[in-house]
Amino acid sequence: MSAPLPWLEAPLQQALHQRAHALLIHGPAGVGQYEFGFGLSRALLCEATGEGAIRPCGRCTACHLMDTHGHPDFRLLLPEALREPLGWAEEESRKKDAKPSKWIRIEEVRQAIDWTHQSVSRGVAKVLLIHPATAMQEASANALLKTLEEPSAQVRLLLTATDPELLLPTIRSRCQRLGLALPPREQALEWLKERGLAQPQVLLDAAGGRPLEAVALAGEGVDAAAWAALPQRLRQGDATAVASWGLPRLLETLLKLCHDLMAQAAGGAPRYFPAETLPPGAALAELASWSRELTQLSRHDEHPWNASLLAESLVAQAAALWPARAGSSRARVTTLGR
Repeated sequence: MSAPLPWLEAPLQQALHQRAHALLIHGPAGVGQYEFGFGLSRALLCEATGEGAIRPCGRCTACHLMDTHGHPDFRLLLPEALREPLGWAEEESRKKDAKPSKWIRIEEVRQAIDWTHQSVSRGVAKVLLIHPATAMQEASANALLKTLEEPSAQVRLLLTATDPELLLPTIRSRCQRLGLALPPREQALEWLKERGLAQPQVLLDAAGGRPLEAVALAGEGVDAAAWAALPQRLRQGDATAVASWGLPRLLETLLKLCHDLMAQAAGGAPRYFPAETLPPGAALAELASWSRELTQLSRHDEHPWNASLLAESLVAQAAALWPARAGSSRARVTTLGR
């Protein structure tokens, strides 16, 4: 039996022996919830037979249909915003300038429920994967409750979440849980090396130990050298270092930098940046205040800010943390135009 990622082999084996009709797969972002859910779906629908058969076998018709996204007994509910990143073509056209939705629509949930009541096409099972389940708003989640309570025969429901507590209690209580942990560091580093990442330990730390997030960083053009150079460039007020970054990525990175600078100021060890790349001298009180501001702003990263002005303001705030560059007080992002 194979798993989509090496650190998921043991939990996949565990899941195959669980008989619950609904499984809630949870763990840190970037550990592979979707990959696990899809791999488990392949295993559940695999048609390999015989004593000692390995599932998914990767050779039967069912495995081929899963790999080509054409299995009639598999249904995936995804927000529109995740379809392209995960390799699924959009099912519906939308306005060219419309922003992809981050939510799973209630119509999609209802259609999936109707699908679960239909007969099994290939005689093995039907699997509905919802990733992430937290993308269902309350009405959509409530529509799923009856199916969770009284599922059709041979139907398995797989739900994923980074934080199960964000789901309705009525959803959580009807699912058996399976937790996914971050992989051991050496295993994650070996996996990243196999994918050609130079200095993978730097990007793995940058991603908080989450290997898929490290790959995402590299895919956005952030290599180990660029990450290590970032604190000094921000201290110098160099906004070109992050000019092409989206606001969520920028805010996340600045929060990581703030965390490490606070750890350094308190005599602790940094988590995300190499210790030797962190310029000393930032005051702990100023860092704490900046952390609160960044956290507040991160809750509104969907706001239609003027992206370039906001990035310049945030970089100016970062530069002002060090006394040598603290010529003026930090700009407040609330003064920026939309």
